[in-house]
Amino acid sequence: MSMLQRQPLPMAMKGAGSRGSAQKLGLYVCQRLQPLTSCVHLAFVTVSALSSHGQWFYSLAAAAPQSWCQLLVHVHRFCSGTGVPRKPGMTRDDLFNINAGIVAVLCEAIAATCPEAWVCIISNPVNSTVPIAAEVFKRAGTYNPAHLFGVTTLDVVRAEAFVAEILGVDPKDVTVPVVGGHAGATILPLLSQARPSLQLEPNRAQALMARIQDAGTEVVNAKAGAGSATLSMAWAAARFVEACLRAIHGEGGIVECSYVASSLTSLPFFASPVRLGRSGVEEFLPLGALNDLEQRNYDTMLPELAGSIKKGIDFVQRRAEKQ
Repeated sequence: MSMLQRQPLPMAMKGAGSRGSAQKLGLYVCQRLQPLTSCVHLAFVTVSALSSHGQWFYSLAAAAPQSWCQLLVHVHRFCSGTGVPRKPGMTRDDLFNINAGIVAVLCEAIAATCPEAWVCIISNPVNSTVPIAAEVFKRAGTYNPAHLFGVTTLDVVRAEAFVAEILGVDPKDVTVPVVGGHAGATILPLLSQARPSLQLEPNRAQALMARIQDAGTEVVNAKAGAGSATLSMAWAAARFVEACLRAIHGEGGIVECSYVASSLTSLPFFASPVRLGRSGVEEFLPLGALNDLEQRNYDTMLPELAGSIKKGIDFVQRRAEKQ
């Protein structure tokens, strides 16, 4: 990491006292990101004594939504939102009715207290919760699309790990862009653009793509009711959070895949490689050429992703009508 002159920034994470990925993300932040953030304000749903045993950068707030504004008033530039993790037998859509409301309330608090914050959403289904966040911010008059991110880094981390295993190299030396969304068939790893180059027969490439798309279910089933991919999700989120903080501090050349408001396709939101800078998303990198397999998956994925986006937008509309 470039040792630039930095002014540490306060940061908030909702859910960080629970047993899911947010708690583990909090620990990764403590270990890796301390030079980039002055303190971490945590809100928790399940009271956990563990969270209160941290060092100076922990400041605890109650879980009740009405208390979130008290937590967020200290946050000027960064906030990470979480929700309920997936359990065996659940799809990301099964999480919608719970996490949609969590994200909406959290974003209302952000709009009221720290409207300039960079907001990273890891609450599934991300394909719908990011549009929910956008609609809430629009209604509050605080929407800045360059500051709203759906964290899809876990798909990238998995793709890089699986490709590295095939190539027999260190995952740190592998890059694989993953575009589209963050659920099932909407996850599109562009294996033809992997670096180092990956040469696979079409059937093996299809199998690898399917494994990347279904990796979350693989972990849920392996845990047999004990949880979801919280550890790897936390690691991936920490990687993205670190990239954002480095960009905020002025480091150049920061590129990560993220699900953001985009004009690269016909859809209003799309995950793709973006260049981050002090102002947020500063450049959308082109998708590049797709091979036949990727193009077929791309064409199949668009209607499903469009439906997920609409579901999030409709949720906010219905919620507003009830208020």
